[in-house]
Amino acid sequence: MKNTMNYRKWVAHFQRNQKNREEPDWQAPVELEGKAYETLKKSLQQFQLGDGGGPASLIAWNRCEFLERDEDLEQLVTLWFKEEEEHSRLLRDALRRFDVPAIEEHWSFSLFCKVRQWGGVQFELYALLLTEVTSHVYYQMLRRYCPDSAVKGMCRLIIRDEAGHIAFHRARLAGAGGRYGCLWEMMFRVRGLAAGIVLWMNHGRALKNFGAADREFYRGIWRGMTVFVKGLRREVRRQQAAELIRGRSRERYLPSAIGSWK
Repeated sequence: MKNTMNYRKWVAHFQRNQKNREEPDWQAPVELEGKAYETLKKSLQQFQLGDGGGPASLIAWNRCEFLERDEDLEQLVTLWFKEEEEHSRLLRDALRRFDVPAIEEHWSFSLFCKVRQWGGVQFELYALLLTEVTSHVYYQMLRRYCPDSAVKGMCRLIIRDEAGHIAFHRARLAGAGGRYGCLWEMMFRVRGLAAGIVLWMNHGRALKNFGAADREFYRGIWRGMTVFVKGLRREVRRQQAAELIRGRSRERYLPSAIGSWK
């Protein structure tokens, strides 16, 4: 079944989002020290690898078949991952600011990539959606609690992009014509919380050293999933209503058209 998502609309969104991006002030005085500083550097290293520092593309075994469906879809996916590469660039500049080398591998990222490859492109897209939802909360909390002005500026840009990525996934799922009932929502939330647990295991210490709390992180994920599910269902209803109106218009048009041919 063909996805009814408006690919060109989202291509235009990603192209527009490349503009008006205020670069963080990397030369500002570093306002970090002690234990919080050390744990943040390790956290940023892992995020730099994951946010485009690794394979900035779909890597599932059937990705070519998926991308060949539509030329606009391939351009859209390319622009999406171009933003992920931009996040990696921002994080790399943050590491340079703190005089920390980038890393080339981490066990959690290697495992994530293997699962993406084996699971197929639809599973990969679903996994990337959950990653967007959880990392969005991470960057929101990092911006809130980290006192460093350059890190705050970096987070502002990434949060803006991640919000667009989540909306893009919502439009993609709505266009797929699926049913997103209670069972789907339950599985979505369970998997989202599982993704959050993995993220918090690797990065929670960095945020907690700045004063953040476990409860705030998980509440943020739960709230993000609630907003996503409600928005998805609203968009599906909107598309169904539009299709119903188009169908009724065709029904009214056909009899008059047939009569004019007689």
